[in-house]
Amino acid sequence: MTHEIAVIPGDGIGQEVTPAAIEVLESFPIDFEFVEAEAGDAVLAETGEALPQETYDLAASADATLFGAVGETAADVILPLRTAVDSFVNIRPAKAYPGVDAVRPETDLVFLRENTEGVYSGLEDRLTQDVSTLTRVVTESASKRLAEFACDYVAGDEHDGFSIVHKANVMRETDGLFRDTVRDVAEEQGVETNEVLMDAFATRVCLDPEQFDVVVCPNLAGDVLSDLAAGLVGGLGLLPSANIGPERAVFEPVHGTAPDIAGEGIANPAAMILSTAMLLEYLGYEAESAAVDDAVEATLEEGPRTADLGGDASTDDVTEAIIDRL
Repeated sequence: MTHEIAVIPGDGIGQEVTPAAIEVLESFPIDFEFVEAEAGDAVLAETGEALPQETYDLAASADATLFGAVGETAADVILPLRTAVDSFVNIRPAKAYPGVDAVRPETDLVFLRENTEGVYSGLEDRLTQDVSTLTRVVTESASKRLAEFACDYVAGDEHDGFSIVHKANVMRETDGLFRDTVRDVAEEQGVETNEVLMDAFATRVCLDPEQFDVVVCPNLAGDVLSDLAAGLVGGLGLLPSANIGPERAVFEPVHGTAPDIAGEGIANPAAMILSTAMLLEYLGYEAESAAVDDAVEATLEEGPRTADLGGDASTDDVTEAIIDRL
């Protein structure tokens, strides 16, 4: 069986870490067909479009998409790409690895973030010189779809339910609907939950991250709080993510384009390669996915390491070390 993988490197270090991910995939005896497409700041400057229609269409039809990073055009690229695959959940693990200087080395969380609505719905208006507005959209249907995914995600012995993080004490109608819907689905499926206000979560996760495991939250909260968790484990350069839809998905590192080091060949490929592990699991290659995770973890612990982790290795050096361990 051939798996068509859309490859969108984007800008900056996306051009360097995406080939590293492809090298890892090519190290397995799996039939992949890689189809590269363009998006991002450079494409906008050249063509007037940050996300060409052919790139959108490719993501909408491929079995999965590997996406690197884009700069100022991020909202014009990644949000439509998520729409292209009807991604209703963003999965962001935040895990501290041995050998990495982490603020909280005991951190091991997974954020399941609603991925279609909230304040990212794009409903903004400038009414007057003095007044601008933003409409926050929360629906029962999207909240239910996320809740059902979360219940399936925690099924089994590995996870003991999940935490619902919200701000329903202030945003009573929108976050209230989100909280009630997620809680009701969990109760119907016999999944244990607890509730935490998002501002309280921000404090508690810093003081004691071990009290949390799987965190289910609205769009903006998931974006911000998962970045906060990145600070506990050593930075955004270690966080992978998956945008999951009913039939297709987009996999991307959480980090940006890092223009200060772009083109120098020293970008840390760990987050992109860990995103590749998530892609392998999504396609049903669980053993191969676990092998990539183990190889990345061993490389982070034993080296070589890139400059962001205190080493002097290149992107290619780290990639080669990971593939050697595979």
